[in-house]
Amino acid sequence: MAFRIVDFSDPIFSGLHNMFDVSDHDIEKSVNTPSKKYVRDAKAMASTPADIKEYPDSYVFVLDMPGLKSEEISVQVEDNNVLVVTGMRQREDEKEKEVKYVRMERRIGKFMRKFILPENANLDTISAVCVDGVLTITVQKLPPPEPKKPRTIQVQIG
Repeated sequence: MAFRIVDFSDPIFSGLHNMFDVSDHDIEKSVNTPSKKYVRDAKAMASTPADIKEYPDSYVFVLDMPGLKSEEISVQVEDNNVLVVTGMRQREDEKEKEVKYVRMERRIGKFMRKFILPENANLDTISAVCVDGVLTITVQKLPPPEPKKPRTIQVQIG
């Protein structure tokens, strides 16, 4: 059985291009069209699913990172409250020159996720552990502020 991947450059869709009478160049120049960098970053963020859990003393972020080693993942805090997880998925080197992909669904390239941390996040106690392709980032919460004690002011006789 032969596989065929159809995309919009396929001749079957040529009638659609003629119907809209818009060139690819015009589409790229449109002010309403997002930039290539924006689209690339949006795809990178969309392809990195995450679960966020809140515990009484911490926040836990769980991200799937299949096939990545811990040194291929970067976890940073930017702008004092933005948790940023980035990295790069690369295709394994093919040893055989005859290899031809019939279908490629596993995404490769840059990935990124950004999370705005709440005000009670303790930025000094963030830890990250990657085990079996699952990255777990734990952000401890700051203790609640102590209630302010009333200050007694000495009343003088004047």
